[in-house]
Amino acid sequence: MAKLFDLVRSRGPLVGLPDFEPGWVWLTGAGPGDPGLLTLHALSALQQADVVVHDALVSEDVLGFARAGATFEYAGKRGGKPSPKQRSISARLIELARAGKRVLRLKGGDPFVFGRGGEEALALVEAGIPFRVIPGVTSGIGGLDYAGIPTTHRETNHAVTFVTGHMAGGAIPDSVNWRAIAQGSPVIVLYMAMKYIDRIAAALIDGGRDANEPVAVIAKATTRDQRVLETTLASAAADIAAEAIEPPAIIVIGEVVRLRAGLDWLGALTGGRVLDADPLGERRLDETA
Repeated sequence: MAKLFDLVRSRGPLVGLPDFEPGWVWLTGAGPGDPGLLTLHALSALQQADVVVHDALVSEDVLGFARAGATFEYAGKRGGKPSPKQRSISARLIELARAGKRVLRLKGGDPFVFGRGGEEALALVEAGIPFRVIPGVTSGIGGLDYAGIPTTHRETNHAVTFVTGHMAGGAIPDSVNWRAIAQGSPVIVLYMAMKYIDRIAAALIDGGRDANEPVAVIAKATTRDQRVLETTLASAAADIAAEAIEPPAIIVIGEVVRLRAGLDWLGALTGGRVLDADPLGERRLDETA
């Protein structure tokens, strides 16, 4: 990683990308963890920002790309732990921008996918602060890729549903129609659902899902500490506890999980092996189809 930092810094600012003007806020996705998944726009923002206001899920490796002299402010929210209020975070962004700073609001994943980026953007609009939104790789896609699980696959699903596992106050979302999701979505990707996975699994089973449906829990996705637990819908809560899996984690439910047996590319790179070239038992698809 140090060599990558040195290479980026030796080449100087990225030419042809937007200038980060004083008094602006850039709401930026840092991706799910691996710094290699930063976009060029995100890297450019790190190289230009005066202040980086970052979440808990933004790694030290990512922050290491910030320019020398940049200051860092932590604005992380973690379930069950003391966290800054959203209103306070938005007010701080406004304060820094009005002081003429180039303010990088750096969020794990994508700022507009369960990241409260929309709330912060609306606060900036109300305050008259100019801003830019820089998308990032969300863990519900990037994390699955690193676990060897496609989000969609022609032989399993043509739809996917992304759902948050808790509301702003920390409770299980009561506005989610779990029965409709159970019956209508072949693949379900849960964000921030570890605390309530037992209740969510029960609601999905009550809604018609097979208790033995495959589930994967991807903890610390795309980082060097990534762990993947394969289980079933009925056993997920117990297996997570038994394996001491801790958040942050993404949970995927559906037949696509079986594809990991043939697509665990990261495991193969680190000394493992692909167990099954045809985990679904399907015929090979014609490449020209």
